[in-house]
Amino acid sequence: MNEQHEDERSRIRAAMDRLLAGQPTRSNGSLTAVALAAEADVHRMALHKRHADLKEEFYARVRAETHQTPEVEKRLRGEVVRLKEALKESRAAETESRHRAEQVVLAAAVLILRKTTGHDQPLPGSVVPFRPDGA
Repeated sequence: MNEQHEDERSRIRAAMDRLLAGQPTRSNGSLTAVALAAEADVHRMALHKRHADLKEEFYARVRAETHQTPEVEKRLRGEVVRLKEALKESRAAETESRHRAEQVVLAAAVLILRKTTGHDQPLPGSVVPFRPDGA
């Protein structure tokens, strides 16, 4: 690893310590990856890409030292709940669609059967005209 990479890693570790101690100097002090990057004076994407292990270490320390769930994890858990509900609704709609499709297929089969057997003519007296013959 080069010197710049090691410098970034040491700044990130120092930033972790400051944030967990509640003594931020460059960020708002929240226990998030964005605040960690700002506190360490590294680009946010550098934290996510080059130093992902330190980001995970930070979240593990947040859980262990503060007994809090990181904001990212809270958001993701909420999203999981929302997606599970959407999946449940989607499955219910799919079941209803399948039921309707079966009904349409059965109705079509009945109509085809009636047509092929010559039973498609209405029974006498079962048809009521819209207009009386004299109109």
